[in-house]
Amino acid sequence: MSAPTPAVPWRALAADPATVERYEAKVYRGPGPTPCHWWLGAISDSGHGKLRAGSRPAGTSRVVSAHVLGFAIDQGAAALQTSTIVRHRCDEASCQNPEHWLIGDRLQNILDFQARRGLTGHPLADVRGAAGRAVAVRDAILAAAPGQEPAAIAAALAAGHPSGDRQDTLW
Repeated sequence: MSAPTPAVPWRALAADPATVERYEAKVYRGPGPTPCHWWLGAISDSGHGKLRAGSRPAGTSRVVSAHVLGFAIDQGAAALQTSTIVRHRCDEASCQNPEHWLIGDRLQNILDFQARRGLTGHPLADVRGAAGRAVAVRDAILAAAPGQEPAAIAAALAAGHPSGDRQDTLW
């Protein structure tokens, strides 16, 4: 049996200048087809950004979800309660725009997903899944020529909906 995982020291991570700098360096805040701020680092199988935060010598080193760290930096770690999660209003798992985050619980997040996953052209209906969508957008931004990022983002988003913005007829 393994030892319980210690609680994430959000307050220390959000206050650590090196961690904040690493986080900020991985966020793309350019103009684009959506007001999302895109994560350019590692991406989990759920499509969320991941980042090694903290310091090994200080004992605060953890791999954390980027949007939760961003929320702690923006809103303060005290806003993170034990039973809460940071949800995305935009349903883009890799989004780092603080205006798109809200606190909720797991049930609210599940109900949001169930209500919106089948909407034509919606992020949750992307045929690649959340991780595939996040990786496609990240890779498109990183490969784009300077100034061409908005077009690259738009193409990466559109590629997840091969039928276009409307639902194909069944007959």
